[in-house]
Amino acid sequence: MSTIAAISTPVGTGGISVIRISGENSLKIAGEIFEPVSTRLAPEEMEGYTCAYGKIVSDGEYYDDCVLTVFKSPRSYTGENIAEISCHGGIFVTESILQLIYSKGAVPAGPGEFTKRAFLNGKTDLIRAEAVMDVISAQGKASSRCAAALRQGALFTRINAVSVKLIHLLGEIGAWVDYPEEDIPEVDSGAMLETLGTAAQELEMILSTYDCGKIIREGVDTAIVGKPNVGKSTLMNLLSGCERSIVTDIAGTTRDIVEESVRLGDIVLRLSDTAGIRATEDVVESFGVKKAGEKIETAELILAVFDNSAALTPEDIEIADKCAGKNAVAVINKTDREPALDTDYIESRFSRTVYISAVKGEGLQQLQEVLTDLFKTDSIDYNAGVLANERQRSCVRNSLNALRESMDAIKQGYTLDAVNIIIDEAENYLLELTGEKASEAVVNEVFSHFCVGK
Repeated sequence: MSTIAAISTPVGTGGISVIRISGENSLKIAGEIFEPVSTRLAPEEMEGYTCAYGKIVSDGEYYDDCVLTVFKSPRSYTGENIAEISCHGGIFVTESILQLIYSKGAVPAGPGEFTKRAFLNGKTDLIRAEAVMDVISAQGKASSRCAAALRQGALFTRINAVSVKLIHLLGEIGAWVDYPEEDIPEVDSGAMLETLGTAAQELEMILSTYDCGKIIREGVDTAIVGKPNVGKSTLMNLLSGCERSIVTDIAGTTRDIVEESVRLGDIVLRLSDTAGIRATEDVVESFGVKKAGEKIETAELILAVFDNSAALTPEDIEIADKCAGKNAVAVINKTDREPALDTDYIESRFSRTVYISAVKGEGLQQLQEVLTDLFKTDSIDYNAGVLANERQRSCVRNSLNALRESMDAIKQGYTLDAVNIIIDEAENYLLELTGEKASEAVVNEVFSHFCVGK
């Protein structure tokens, strides 16, 4: 395989940048451009997991001071020889050193190619590899804990335990089917059903983690809706911690959807502050009102804001009726004022209601508690291994369906060789999940979502 190189830190001005080189010639290339200060050892002669201070020089031209770190095969991230150059974090100097490395024979690394090589070299499984990007993109403590557990093998361990049971069962069935002349006892159907039932139950439990895990990992598409001047933009700014939306006493200020991501407890809300819903002849505002109505239909969560200090209006009733039956929370705002709102009607249309004063910053804790209860994020065991993406869910779901089919086949009296084929299908989906039988197309798709340099 070729020797690859890329910048592994975000491109931009900073204290340091790290350039990673991996492959058979990585240490040789590093030796051609690195002059150590405190040691006479060339990078190829250095022990693994050691560093040397020096400078990058080529053809008499000085580039920068740096620290070179050496990792030797097979005890490295990729399983190959790796040289990492930590230089000053300027864009120009970092790019200059990278281009110098390319001139010595390295080629640009593709997205996720370092981790892909780690997978291909048996240093990690596909589940742990996918968790790398989850660690990088984690937006809070909960998502970070989920990703860390996956990196430590929590999900792989659960999947592998099921896989081992199926492989053992496949071996028993296969021996009986393939060697009928031998005195091998037939596999008891009751024992098979018990094994398959236990495996299916475990996959069901794993599958149940997806929705909550998705919320923890990706956040919730959230629409803030309401008629004009109920405090939608004030709530948006309160949640955002800054003046993200314009707040005035003039109705119709917000005419388009203003978006921001905020963290409330363990949940990330991908907020959309919509235009106030009302009848209007203003062409621009009416377009915003239309988009607000569409957002009610598509959002995963609706925060419907109502003015505690004003009487219930037809617009309020329309909004409440549209939200009925959806993942929606009624937010009664302006509790710092004299109440005038018919809250009984509002509460009859929503399963959850919170009372806040957005302008005074009161009620956020109650809102957080309501959302935690709504999405059950306090009930998830992060350390048990949570499904991280649709690929993983699809593999588990397909395997579970095959297990259920195999149990039905046993109950209906199918021959063991037919049952064996169905169980083998279930096992193959689990092996695709871990990467042990994943196709090249699947592997390429997984790593195409990685950043370059990881």
